[in-house]
Amino acid sequence: MDWTPQGKHLIAGEWLGGEATFRSAPVHGPAHGFASGTVDLVDRACAAAEEAFWTYGWTARAERAAFLDAIADEIEARAEAITAIGTQETGLPEARLQGERGRTVGQLRLFADHIRKGDYLDRRHDKALPDRQPPRPDLRLIQRPIGPVAVFGASNFPLAFSTAGGDTASALAAGCPVVVKGHPAHPGTGEIVAEAIHAAIRATGMPPGSFSFIHGDRHEVGAALVQHPLIRAVGFTGSLRGGRALYDLCAARPEPIPFFGELGSINPCFVLPHALAARGQQIARDWTASLTMGAGQFCTNPGLLVLRAEDAETFTAAATDALMDAPEQVMLTEGIAAAYREGAARIAAHAAPVLACDSRGRNARPGIYRTSARDFLHSHALGEEVFGPLGLVVTTSSEDEMLGLARALDGQLTATLQMEAGDTALARRLMPVLERKAGRVLANGWPTGVEVADAMVHGGPYPASTNFGATSVGTLAIRRFLRPVCFQNLPDALLPEDLRG
Repeated sequence: MDWTPQGKHLIAGEWLGGEATFRSAPVHGPAHGFASGTVDLVDRACAAAEEAFWTYGWTARAERAAFLDAIADEIEARAEAITAIGTQETGLPEARLQGERGRTVGQLRLFADHIRKGDYLDRRHDKALPDRQPPRPDLRLIQRPIGPVAVFGASNFPLAFSTAGGDTASALAAGCPVVVKGHPAHPGTGEIVAEAIHAAIRATGMPPGSFSFIHGDRHEVGAALVQHPLIRAVGFTGSLRGGRALYDLCAARPEPIPFFGELGSINPCFVLPHALAARGQQIARDWTASLTMGAGQFCTNPGLLVLRAEDAETFTAAATDALMDAPEQVMLTEGIAAAYREGAARIAAHAAPVLACDSRGRNARPGIYRTSARDFLHSHALGEEVFGPLGLVVTTSSEDEMLGLARALDGQLTATLQMEAGDTALARRLMPVLERKAGRVLANGWPTGVEVADAMVHGGPYPASTNFGATSVGTLAIRRFLRPVCFQNLPDALLPEDLRG
């Protein structure tokens, strides 16, 4: 399928251009021009979303499920074109884009099945007790959609966390219209997926305003979107600085709204002594493979590894051997590559190089650095995320020091234990701490690769996310865009269809 971007926004069923434009910066292939987003377009999209909500928010679950399935079908129908534009804009290999497309359509279908089952509605019924003193009224509870939702496309996942990604899928499943601000790192990829959603809207008869897509190369567009009075919640995956700025805008509104931001994590991995003795070489190889996957541009990248000081030399030697011939990898944008070099320089100023990072231009080389727990705890810079293939090994002198380090960590998306049966006692000491620090705790695996499933949690205490009672992956993500409503003594004719009878 040959496809060329229009360079336009999709606002409630209309493709609109504009006078101001920007150009994409692909790794290879032609650059394209795209209309820049404006505050006026944000207002039009939000107004259309609010109008659509009066219809879309009261559609039957089966109708919305069919809509989500139709989006998945339309994305699959554009598979080759999506892969082509995606690889050009991001430099990600075809296999990665194909896999990410599979994850994207898979989670759309997962949410379709989830809402068909209806468990997410959390229906409750306390029957009236007229003879009790005082009498109890008839009470029925159900989860209802909150209204229009703003979604920000992510730089590192052009499909699974962008236009039709998990935030959009879960909001649409809940019954909430969505306004997406596309990421300027992959505007063509965002636009072709918006075309797929537009086609699904027409095929299923959904209100045009239930989805809009605005190209976003200006900060003012994002600011206008989160501050728009008709937006009821925001889904965001991105940097701590950018996310925190938007979070503060949400909190400063006359009517504050929830900002569900996934902002970053160093994802600590604790390699315990018996595991290191049993399979230290393999752990080192697997860690470096996870560390460098996708040029380290994963929010679950295992950037911090903690072990005993007496084991560090052997482990770092094995990790260095595994990386000696690692090729350069192209990064998603020039800005991300520059930030990686700056982050590596920051780490190098406070930790000893094991394998120094030597990156230039848009390409990244892996780096490994080493420090002690004592020095780590005295340097805030060492605990900040470096978005790229860089790992920091932190050595501890005792179990108590390892435990103290764990307690001092900021909130994380994940925490990993590499352990054998002989490590159980130490792991038990760590578990209460790791459970408080992370949204997902895993043993004898690596955090890169987030399964889209009912039990998955992709979130964690701040700064990993801004709401650690939520997740952006898995079916529980739908709860972000619902609110409980109680109906007291209402006749069946006035109740939501899912509460009748």
